[in-house]
Amino acid sequence: MSEQEERNGGVRESFARQGLMRHLGARLKDLAEGRCEIEVPYREELTQQHGYFHAGVTAAIADSACGYAAYTLMAATDSVLTVEYKINLVAPAEGERLVARARVVRSGKTLKVCTADVFGVKGGKESLCATTLSTIMALAGRKDGRAAPKKA
Repeated sequence: MSEQEERNGGVRESFARQGLMRHLGARLKDLAEGRCEIEVPYREELTQQHGYFHAGVTAAIADSACGYAAYTLMAATDSVLTVEYKINLVAPAEGERLVARARVVRSGKTLKVCTADVFGVKGGKESLCATTLSTIMALAGRKDGRAAPKKA
């Protein structure tokens, strides 16, 4: 197994632990070095008052796609955390599914700058509905996994 295949396996394991992605019905569709694609199928529970996908769904899959694109460039002993992100909602998010495609623009030792575009897919045609810019932090030596809940 190559080093990249090992990293991608860690990304897939991490994605499987994400409760929000599971709740949304999101799937990790594609993974490559510095790239990630996540899709979520349409469900009425994921919509806002006009029937479009809620912006929170759009933002969540864009954020996760950026984080996992960055994670593909990190050591197996590291993990990731979003430091900041900005989203521009450029059109209503509608269709049978949403697809977020992220890529790493700049990969520093600690910070990775990523971008993601989110598309609504309707009748096989993709329409851009959002674009993001994210900063992802590498947590060196903190292997990905659940932290114990803090006591009140």
